[in-house]
Amino acid sequence: MLPFTYAVRNLFRSPSRLAQTVGGSALVVLLVMAAVAINDGMKRVLAASGSDNNVILVGAGSEESIQRSEVPESSAGIAEAAVYGIVEKLGVRAVSSEIHYMNYLVFEDGHKAQALLRGVTPQALRVHPEVRLVSGRFPSPGEVMVGRLAWRKLGVAEASLVPGTSVTLDGVKLRVSGVFAAPGTVLESEVWTTLGDLRVLAKRETLSCVALKLESAEDFPDVEIFTKQRLDLELSALRESDYYAQLNAFFRPLRAMTWITAGLIVIGAIFGGINTLYAAFASRVRELATLQCIGYGRFALLVSLIQESTLACLTGTLVASLVAMFILDGQTIPFSIGAFTLEISPKVATTGIVTGLLLGILGTLPPAIRCLKPALPVALRASSI
Repeated sequence: MLPFTYAVRNLFRSPSRLAQTVGGSALVVLLVMAAVAINDGMKRVLAASGSDNNVILVGAGSEESIQRSEVPESSAGIAEAAVYGIVEKLGVRAVSSEIHYMNYLVFEDGHKAQALLRGVTPQALRVHPEVRLVSGRFPSPGEVMVGRLAWRKLGVAEASLVPGTSVTLDGVKLRVSGVFAAPGTVLESEVWTTLGDLRVLAKRETLSCVALKLESAEDFPDVEIFTKQRLDLELSALRESDYYAQLNAFFRPLRAMTWITAGLIVIGAIFGGINTLYAAFASRVRELATLQCIGYGRFALLVSLIQESTLACLTGTLVASLVAMFILDGQTIPFSIGAFTLEISPKVATTGIVTGLLLGILGTLPPAIRCLKPALPVALRASSI
């Protein structure tokens, strides 16, 4: 086998080609790592947003869209009294009447963006204990409370959604009273206001849903029995985790498109690398033939050429990994129902390394085999192929 230093020295024979290979592989690996991080981030935030212990009562036939659901106002009180196993603290049961509403908010700088608003009462904090105020307070009439990632989802500066600022909904100015966190969930991208205010602004006489928090996920059949007994309420019961699983399935084609795009980029990069290496190896046919004359076999030469190309691609992979860790990691990406944070996990890093190896190996094989294929007398007389 040829010494590894031979492959290392050959890397610097053409600095421009080395820079092209390193830069190209870095860009491809970075795009693949970003695609994996986006897929994982979207799946993670939707999976974390639903709890098996939470049940959502929606209007029958509206299981796929809470915003279109209509639930009688009296349903909350009836469910609270009739359903067994609801979490109770200090004599108060965890039942939240909610209105979900999508509309445009206008900010103080004139920017306009579509937001998901949730009309709630303080009871919502019992059903969603992951929600924690990080600044300000719970909204009173004429006020809103925003998730800490809402500014990113709405495409405004973070300073536009701090306590004391205001937003306008349907011509009504609402003051921002506080900012809340709900780590890893889509709730962090929502805007919460009082149930009474949103009922008026959305011109609704009914609720969107009633959310219950159960002591155990095994109590869910009791809620289903309640909805079947009270046919007059026309309710359907959903586990919160099942609802977000449906949303996860809805976004599966979008995630598939990111994979397809990343795959096409990798394939294009491999063919681009093949063209580059054809030109690079063609001028070295006589050199490779000379090495065969002094005793090195074709397989040893092939391994050396693969080492040379793979080393350049792994250098690009290292560059891409550093960019991903220091720039992409922690970035917030908005999507239609919320926002999620990119995380450069071991899985993402491993995918990047594997991509770099594939670029180096698959991009080298065709041109290397072609250069080593000619018979030795022909190769010794050739200047190129």
